[in-house]
Amino acid sequence: MRKKHLINQAIAYNARQQPSKVALQGDKTSNEVQGLTYDELQTAINHQVRAWRALCANKHPTMAVAVENHPAWVVLDLAALECQIPLVPLPFFFSSAQWLHAMQDAGASVLVTDHPELFEPLLTENITKSSQFTLAGKTLTQFEFNAKSTVNLPIGTAKITYTSGTTGSPKGVCLSVDNMLNVASAIAQATKLSAKDVHLSVLPLATLLENVAGVYASLLAGATCVLLPTSTIGLSGATGLDIKKLLATLKQTQASTAIFTPELLHALVLSVEAGATPADDLRFLAVGGASVSPALLKRAQQLSIPVYEGYGLSECASVVALNVPFINKIGSVGKVLPHVNVEFTDEHEIIVTGNAYLGYVAQQETQQNSIATGDIGYLDEDDYLIISGRKKNIFITSFGRNVSPEWVERELKISPHIAQVALFGEARPWNVAVIVPRINATTTQIEYTVQALNKSLPDYARVTRWIIANEPFTLNNQQLTANGRNRREMILQCYQDEINALYEGVAP
Repeated sequence: MRKKHLINQAIAYNARQQPSKVALQGDKTSNEVQGLTYDELQTAINHQVRAWRALCANKHPTMAVAVENHPAWVVLDLAALECQIPLVPLPFFFSSAQWLHAMQDAGASVLVTDHPELFEPLLTENITKSSQFTLAGKTLTQFEFNAKSTVNLPIGTAKITYTSGTTGSPKGVCLSVDNMLNVASAIAQATKLSAKDVHLSVLPLATLLENVAGVYASLLAGATCVLLPTSTIGLSGATGLDIKKLLATLKQTQASTAIFTPELLHALVLSVEAGATPADDLRFLAVGGASVSPALLKRAQQLSIPVYEGYGLSECASVVALNVPFINKIGSVGKVLPHVNVEFTDEHEIIVTGNAYLGYVAQQETQQNSIATGDIGYLDEDDYLIISGRKKNIFITSFGRNVSPEWVERELKISPHIAQVALFGEARPWNVAVIVPRINATTTQIEYTVQALNKSLPDYARVTRWIIANEPFTLNNQQLTANGRNRREMILQCYQDEINALYEGVAP
């Protein structure tokens, strides 16, 4: 009998202490099971563990999961942890090629999904067995298939999280149970989560941040997690958003905690500024995944939106630093959580020690417990962590000035007229921006926004010329990563001729 890990110990404890307390709340409007109490959750996990016993009897498979946000996703996840099955969460915003790459790269031989029609064509030649079962009211399909190759994963791998990064093929980060629960425990303690909290999972559960800092942290505290399909809460694909629906969901579920990306926060702020009523029950709204404008955070603060910026990376199982009530400094990503430490190189690159991932899939060398993050930053006089930008993205102008493009881009994107922007100026005397306007924005409005920001920037960081993008930066045109960051090389490649023409034909 395997020893239960910390999160399943917490579920077992809550099943004894508060058996009728709702652990996972599903969509009340659907015909499926609406939710699972802590007692029912423990029963469902144990049932799924027994169901997979034969699967694990003669081999140790790696399993992929592609399921919408739903209580069933969490049961599958926790049962896999109990069975010591390495799990590969597949986001629905990945392309078919990225799904296939992740499964083949990790050596997966099993896939559980609620959308078999999307995956059967990818696996059809290799499928050896297909079966259906119902879990928490959701019908799931389990495909067993021949893995393309045998992959030796680091010992103790519980989850392989894939991030598209800046290249087309996602990279597999291997994490242990301890990696993830160190973060979940730190988050639960830092945010003072309790059984009274209701967490709304806004981000896909296949996103490590939501999986660990959202669901795991909440279950450790005995709270309730609300798990709804992304379309129900107003999200579609990687970038589609209906903020009215999302705000309504926050209110209807009486959510006290949630995790947003900067773009979601921007939409919420604009909505409340336009007259929408904030969600009264919300007490802690974490924002992360990309740089957040201090001006946007101040606007949120003025609207009494309880937002707190944090910072992390997959290689550290997500969150490294976080602002919290009464220990909150806008412009920082908060104080470093107690399970890790940070140091800095001579070039000011942030090095995180403690809680390092086990390695990448197929990594040959031994992984050290020290992560070079690629981010530039420092600790201020009060020990708040300040992020200046990405080391690889900083460019040097022909006058020898270092420019972090994320700084300029994030300030432009909080305008109601600019949806996306990419700044370039490597070895040039001045900078050019490629701008994706928001719907109905005019060139006059964009120019006003640019000039207004320029007044607050040092001359070397200002936007001297700008061009309108031919189309938005997206996953499909390979100009955006899955976590919403610019793929700068692809954007520059697309607009190189227009940018060069500005430098060659027009004086600043």
